[in-house]
Amino acid sequence: MSEVWETCRAVVQDKTGLHARPAVKLTKLAKRFAARVEVRQEGSEAWINAKSPSSVMRLKAPYLAVLEIRAAGDDARAAAEALRDLVNRDFNDVAAE
Repeated sequence: MSEVWETCRAVVQDKTGLHARPAVKLTKLAKRFAARVEVRQEGSEAWINAKSPSSVMRLKAPYLAVLEIRAAGDDARAAAEALRDLVNRDFNDVAAE
């Protein structure tokens, strides 16, 4: 049986691109979910583990790059949507969770 992937896209809003600080925020959020979560820059063939800070930093996605996000597992939809929302908010945390 193949995995069912929840997918979405987000645009990097930070003018300096996806650098260390936002990469760590993205991976910390991804780790809060049980789902397998992967990300790639639009146009790339390789998916990378969104729970690995070093892998996410190696994306080096520039300002306005489109990130494709996918997740599989029990909380996949929530994981994909949460990461999408974080990227679209320019990696700003939500005040109350």
